[in-house]
Amino acid sequence: MDEIKRIEQLRKELHEHNYKYYVLNQPTIGDQEFDFMMHELQNLEAKHPEMADPNSPTQRVGSDLNAEFQQVEHKYPMLSLANTYNEQDVADWYESVKKGLAGEDFEVCCEMKYDGLSISLTYVDGKLTQAVTRGDGVHGDDVTANVKTIRSIPLVLTPPATDDLFAAPAYPREFEIRGEILMPWNVFERLNKEREEAEEPLFANPRNAASGTLKSQKSSLVASRQLDAYLYYLLGEELPAEGHYENLEVARSWGFKISEGMKKVKTLQEIYDFINYWDTERKNLPVATDGIVLKVNAIRQQRALGFTAKSPRWAIAYKFKAERVCTRLNEVTYQVGRTGAITPVANMDPVQLAGTTVKRATLNNEDFIKSFDLHIGDYVFVEKGGEIIPKIVGVDIDQRPIIAQPVEFIKRCPECGTPLVRYEGEAAWYCPNDTGCPPQIKGRIEHFIARKAMNIDSLGPETVDDYYRHGLIHNIADLYDIDVQQINGDGSRTKSAQRIVNGIAASKEVPFERVVFALGIRFVGETSAKLLARHFKNIDALMNAGIEELQEIEGIGEVMAKSIITYFHDEKNIEIIRRLREYGLQMELSTLNTQLSTKLEGQSIVISGVFAQHSRDEYKAIIEQNGGKNVGSISSKTSFILAGENMGPSKLQKAEKLGIKIVSEEEFLEMIG
Repeated sequence: MDEIKRIEQLRKELHEHNYKYYVLNQPTIGDQEFDFMMHELQNLEAKHPEMADPNSPTQRVGSDLNAEFQQVEHKYPMLSLANTYNEQDVADWYESVKKGLAGEDFEVCCEMKYDGLSISLTYVDGKLTQAVTRGDGVHGDDVTANVKTIRSIPLVLTPPATDDLFAAPAYPREFEIRGEILMPWNVFERLNKEREEAEEPLFANPRNAASGTLKSQKSSLVASRQLDAYLYYLLGEELPAEGHYENLEVARSWGFKISEGMKKVKTLQEIYDFINYWDTERKNLPVATDGIVLKVNAIRQQRALGFTAKSPRWAIAYKFKAERVCTRLNEVTYQVGRTGAITPVANMDPVQLAGTTVKRATLNNEDFIKSFDLHIGDYVFVEKGGEIIPKIVGVDIDQRPIIAQPVEFIKRCPECGTPLVRYEGEAAWYCPNDTGCPPQIKGRIEHFIARKAMNIDSLGPETVDDYYRHGLIHNIADLYDIDVQQINGDGSRTKSAQRIVNGIAASKEVPFERVVFALGIRFVGETSAKLLARHFKNIDALMNAGIEELQEIEGIGEVMAKSIITYFHDEKNIEIIRRLREYGLQMELSTLNTQLSTKLEGQSIVISGVFAQHSRDEYKAIIEQNGGKNVGSISSKTSFILAGENMGPSKLQKAEKLGIKIVSEEEFLEMIG
């Protein structure tokens, strides 16, 4: 057999073995034999570059090259589902469907609600051509290269046998299939164990781990994380069947991983039986679930029922109640955040909860501890909020040991020993040593490089920690002293080192209002940083402002004003700003960012929904440039709501109740000329 034919044969066989192992869980060859075949294919492809194929099995190993994600518009918007938490809501939905279909009989497809990252896969001529995340429902990130490393997602579909009368319908020339990218529990546990041993931050849950992995800029890292995928919705112009359930069964025959737990029912009682069965049985599944999804099965009836502003009327998600366990509280430790806020953490006997081993839970603050009268040795009830973050929800007083001692909140910073302070109106205690406390220093640097601050996306928390431990950086100004030679290690990382240095240099063009936010002044958020920048126009005026002048600015209260004064009275901060100015950062408001008009002066505006002509951030800037003020929630003081597609029904209801005007995107643009 010549080498070209051998390449084609190996690709075909390896695709089949991938399907048997990762989808059917029925391997027919051993790992070693599989690896030998893969190595042979890699060697042959290297000898024949003209045979390159983006869907070859060899592409599943990924690449170490960094790649920016492109934003892609969904052909069909990816809407969210309405959530419910009780059987009465399910009954109400069932009755609304019956009413919407004018009493016509209907079937409901019951499915598991997987807790992962939503993904949309497009296939053309049986080949995976694009994988896009949900994003905002209208646009998502193109993560095709990363998704190709997930073994349970077929790169090439096997054509059905044309001579088999009982074969499944052939797949359409082009179609879309949606599902959830997941990190299995066993992979999640192993990954967190490795991170704990390396003293790296732990992932909170498999969904966060899967999301962070899929958004990695290195597909080789994605490949190493062993993600999985379950598909649950088929879309296209030429679907093989008239029913949702039937379409998924056909998709299963094409090589897709479809849940075995899917069931088609007719009555409300059958829906309840399905929910009750999986409320217990889901704990035995290899991946995280947080509920049940109910869908009207007939596609014709789905079309008839239609959509609300943000979700289909023909589907609903039932969320399981949080699982609760009881375990012993052994110790309370304390963490220091970027702003110096001290967070107490409960350390408990390890216990299984919603599929993971839990041994720590946040205690929020001192008031939270006092509200439960916590004692060391108490037996506490633990739940996972939204099946994600462990939290203590109660204490079994009857099991409290006689010698148990109440938890006493610490008085000094656990990292630097500085006496803690509690600001008026704040629930948290703070370490005021923001220029000398290591977690705060690293946290401020991480805040400085963040997307909404200086946007130095070539750096990350792990890199910041590495540079800090090696003495390369001690504050935000030190970033601008870094050169390629310092961070090139053994000389093999020249390209990535140059990219980091270039990213730092590019941040010098970031506008002044974001520089103010990036400084990390305690209590100064993104919005208040803009208010300060636009009021004072330059850093010198801001540094010399008195407390009365600061408080005259709407939105700047006494606590924030005192914090700003304190920040600019610290000689270390003054020195950092001096250096940043010398390095060329923007220390005054650009004329491009000053007010364009006063057409919106005195008006408070809420933005809601998805827009076609500008992003939400762009509309926020336009509002401010025309004298308006962005506000996050609707109140009687709201002037109007700038509303795009899929505006939330709760906001719409509140606006109608308060008589707040709704302004469309087109009306708004006409309003400001």
